[in-house]
Amino acid sequence: MTTTKPFNGLFRRQEDDNTARTDCPHDILVRPFSFDFPDDLNPVWSPGHVVRSHLFNGFSLTMPYLEPYLIRTMREVSSQITDPGLLQDIRGFNGQEARHYECHRRLNDLLKRNGYPELAAVEGKLADSYARLGKRSLRTRLAYNAGFESMTNGFTNWFVAKRLQLFGGACPYVSSFWIMHMIEEAEHKTVAFDAYMAYSGAYLPRALGVLHGSFHVLGFGFVALFRALRKDGKLSDAGTLAEIVRETASLVWNVGPYLLRAMMPGYDPRQETDPQWSKDWVSGYARLPANAPLPLIDTRSTEMPVPFAAPV
Repeated sequence: MTTTKPFNGLFRRQEDDNTARTDCPHDILVRPFSFDFPDDLNPVWSPGHVVRSHLFNGFSLTMPYLEPYLIRTMREVSSQITDPGLLQDIRGFNGQEARHYECHRRLNDLLKRNGYPELAAVEGKLADSYARLGKRSLRTRLAYNAGFESMTNGFTNWFVAKRLQLFGGACPYVSSFWIMHMIEEAEHKTVAFDAYMAYSGAYLPRALGVLHGSFHVLGFGFVALFRALRKDGKLSDAGTLAEIVRETASLVWNVGPYLLRAMMPGYDPRQETDPQWSKDWVSGYARLPANAPLPLIDTRSTEMPVPFAAPV
């Protein structure tokens, strides 16, 4: 029989009542994010999908504010955590998040430079919002972190399983970047949850954090979307409104179940299975020679396979 018992704020799973182990990543790899976005990048990087392009651009806009906030909060709680495995995980989490937001900042600068300077106003609101959030209690901030990270499990599975529908024919730089970002989110999917459980473990704040963390980021993404569509003069266009409905419905259908599960008592992100494509991507990356350029996903392919040569 398999049982789960609390262990230093985490969970120690005891196999057959005699072999104990701690289910933590401990080997989170901080990879370089070497995406050389072209200087003339079209902000509508998915041809024929204006709403999708602007919506994902809006999510990108949040990252240079969200991810430094996540790092600061995790550093703060580290002084109150004694489990060496979790502390190692937090260092890996922070390293990956730092690489993510640096690359998002480069992408966001191109979006503003190439036609949408109005997005800077949204960035101002993001800066103010995260400054206010940073003054909340540590428990609230950790619950926000764990809640947001539970949403990224849904995004990872959505992006990988529906990669042909979402990224087929799109800019390979932006598409590869988003998919790689989500693969790394899956790699550190337990860390924010474990930090919250180590610090508090209370159910209700954690459940509310799922809503707080998820809808805060999603909300700003939609604010940026509408700002860009207004600039395009398409905000009142019937076809555009229909596209907004379709893209929103796809997001809710594919990501919503992950949020619902994350709000349940007894939830643990270890319960979420990573896609095999993601595992193959990680294995392929591990075979890259040192300093080799990161291969891009072939978005023109009818299968969009993992962009690494098969093992010999």
